[in-house]
Amino acid sequence: MNIYTRKQRWKLLLFICAIIIAMGSYWFTKNLTDKLAREERKKVELWAEGIKQLVHNQDLNKDYSFILEVIRNNETVPVILTDEDLNVISSINLNKQEKENEEYYKKTIEEMRKEHDPIVVELPNGKKNYIFYKDSTLLTQLFYFPLIQLFVISLFLGISYYAFSISRKAEQNQVWVGMSKETAHQLGTPTSSLMANLELLKSKLKDQVIIQEIEKDIHRLKKITDRFSKIGSSTKLNNQNIVPVIHNTIQYLRTRSSKKVAYETNFAETDEIIVPINKPLLEWVLENVIKNAIDAMNGKGKISIGLQNKNSGLIIDIADTGKGIPKVKHSTIFQPGFTTKKRGWGLGLSLAKRIVEEYHKGKIYVHQSELKKGTTIRIILKHSGFLKS
Repeated sequence: MNIYTRKQRWKLLLFICAIIIAMGSYWFTKNLTDKLAREERKKVELWAEGIKQLVHNQDLNKDYSFILEVIRNNETVPVILTDEDLNVISSINLNKQEKENEEYYKKTIEEMRKEHDPIVVELPNGKKNYIFYKDSTLLTQLFYFPLIQLFVISLFLGISYYAFSISRKAEQNQVWVGMSKETAHQLGTPTSSLMANLELLKSKLKDQVIIQEIEKDIHRLKKITDRFSKIGSSTKLNNQNIVPVIHNTIQYLRTRSSKKVAYETNFAETDEIIVPINKPLLEWVLENVIKNAIDAMNGKGKISIGLQNKNSGLIIDIADTGKGIPKVKHSTIFQPGFTTKKRGWGLGLSLAKRIVEEYHKGKIYVHQSELKKGTTIRIILKHSGFLKS
């Protein structure tokens, strides 16, 4: 299991824990609101019973203080008492400023009817009164509390995750830059020494073929050192013909890969395609992408490199006939540490993405892929023109 897979599993575990906590909080609050709703129903029924007692008992000598206390004790639940024709007789816990507004009462009665069935009060003369009521402000607030709570928790987690990601990315950038600078420094000393020794060999060694091969290797080391030294530095883009850059990369990899790997392009060596690039870094991108394509084909197959001029920029498609990439991994292959090989750190495509998107302000992604048939990696760069000679 690679480091990226472990990180994804930790994210999934934390997400599941957050869901469990959220559902537990919602369940607890829901039970609390249900209990409070039942208590409010009982309170209204008790209030209604007090009204019934006052209506049915007209004995002036009887003490109604307890009943009146019950009626007065409702200070939270909005209630409207009406006759059979829904004319308002009295109300409590409603907006006092709307006391004379009939439309307000009609609208409120409709709202109450939707929430709860009215309580019927039988009168001695055979007529009826109706008691309409709705949930108190406290109950309503409590009902929406878990939703607000979930929103606040989600917002907090989102901001925390974003801040953590920014901090982690900054830390990763420091590691990238530090490692690159140190690598360039470590390579610089032996490369300089090799260049000096090469000059000594030229005067003593007669076999020029060996000299030429050593020169090539030293030139390669200088190029690698130059690439690493540019990571983290202010990179200047120059308008250059990208065709020889791609052609030279193909030629370099052709001599270092299996003879069973065929290369195909939709452009000629004489074509001129002007693009603002940093040549050493873009060569690095092309090498990494093509090397991954060769590995995906196990050293046997065809690599096609095509160029298209679009409004979005210059499109470079690098297609192979390899094993393909599952759709769920289309974005993860560019993450640091992702690799399907037993050897390697899984930094090649991650580095390519960084160079294309951060330094060239372009895009790189899996354009299409089919298992056992192959993959196309697409790179989009801003261009200055598309000229053919």
